[in-house]
Amino acid sequence: MKRLFLILAMIALLLPLSAQDTGGGVGFSAGLNLGSDLLPDPNDPTVISSWSKLGFQPDLAIGKFGIGLDLTFRFKLYPAPDTPIEIYSPDWIPQGTDTIFDVYLPKIMYVRYGLRGVDPLYVKLGSINDFTLGNGLIISDYANTRFLPGTRLFGLQLGVDGALFNVPYLGFEALTGNLAKLDVMGGRVYVRPLAFLDSSILGKVQVGATAVYDKDPYLYTTAPGTASPIYVVGADVTAPIVPGNIFSLTAFVEGAREMNGALGGSVGVSGKLISLIRYGAQIRYLQEDFIPSYFDANYDLYRADRYAYIASHDPATGAFVPSWLASLSFDLFSQKLVFSALLDGPFATIPSPASDNSAAYPHFKGKLVLGEGMIGGLSFEGGYEKYFIGRRSAFFSDLIDPTDAVIGFAVNYKTGATVLTLNHAYRWDPSINDWDVSSSLSAAVRF
Repeated sequence: MKRLFLILAMIALLLPLSAQDTGGGVGFSAGLNLGSDLLPDPNDPTVISSWSKLGFQPDLAIGKFGIGLDLTFRFKLYPAPDTPIEIYSPDWIPQGTDTIFDVYLPKIMYVRYGLRGVDPLYVKLGSINDFTLGNGLIISDYANTRFLPGTRLFGLQLGVDGALFNVPYLGFEALTGNLAKLDVMGGRVYVRPLAFLDSSILGKVQVGATAVYDKDPYLYTTAPGTASPIYVVGADVTAPIVPGNIFSLTAFVEGAREMNGALGGSVGVSGKLISLIRYGAQIRYLQEDFIPSYFDANYDLYRADRYAYIASHDPATGAFVPSWLASLSFDLFSQKLVFSALLDGPFATIPSPASDNSAAYPHFKGKLVLGEGMIGGLSFEGGYEKYFIGRRSAFFSDLIDPTDAVIGFAVNYKTGATVLTLNHAYRWDPSINDWDVSSSLSAAVRF
């Protein structure tokens, strides 16, 4: 019990700090989090059990700089008659091939400077939610948060526009999904060859080159053997045809080559309408052995399966197949109601025999956000992404079949300074032909 008392005493000492606000562009807030998580047993990862949690999450902002910490203790009280408390050891002690950096860097939820798309210099370390390079043919909405709440990864996003140094002709963006292991690393270098035309359309045309590398596709799996590094390279030309806040239109062409030599290309447009609607459309021409958006939001979950497909189709010999993509999103009432949907697939019939390349089938991704204030203190965020639509049954029946899907939602209810949160995620695991389920229930108080 001494450990528990020490934890509570530490939080009691920290709580008075959370109410301070020095003003002058400096903001400080903090949250006290109580709840439970479903986590794998440290001694037997095949066994999932409930662990209580007690967390302190301070958040500091000074101008463009911000930092947030996650000091969460997960434990069980009296797991055995002679054991008053058991601390969840993977939170504090390196397991297997993990290092001290794997364990302690994720205690930092984020460190940031600047904002992407706003400031010529931005840096963010910690959780990555939706990072796209170029126009998404190689890396689209990449996230390193798919193992939460069990495991938090500490990644890096970085962007530098040469305009910061009065050299508007070039810039670059880079990321890594796990800074402790430097597993997924990628970047895009771009030039504006006509930047001397200032703010004209031609002056904003970008010519970019992208490369993404994964040194260990088996990093988060128990797959036997070893895997060779994966890499994808590509180039794009992007031109803002109609800039503006009421209506915008950007056109682009992008091509990529994967490790097995498979090629893919796309031409498309994207933009927004009166700040409420965002749209996108693409025509793609993909070799049968090419996987578009190879590094997507769920890459960390399916990286071993994608590697197995690429490795078994090396060198690529498939024919080229025309494909399509369409996306639409609505942002209403200042982000209090947001809905987005993306659907893509080939201009071809369902392959027979079945293929392990998701690009041979339609693919759907949808998201719904209900912000606080629309229905009192209730808020909601949910997502549904479905691969291989049509492989098991007809299109519409397979679309709602959760097999080969990733489903997640978070429900929040705020009353006063207290927020009750339920997080739940279902992820289809093809290696066991079953679901991987994670869940978290918590009550947080913010000051």
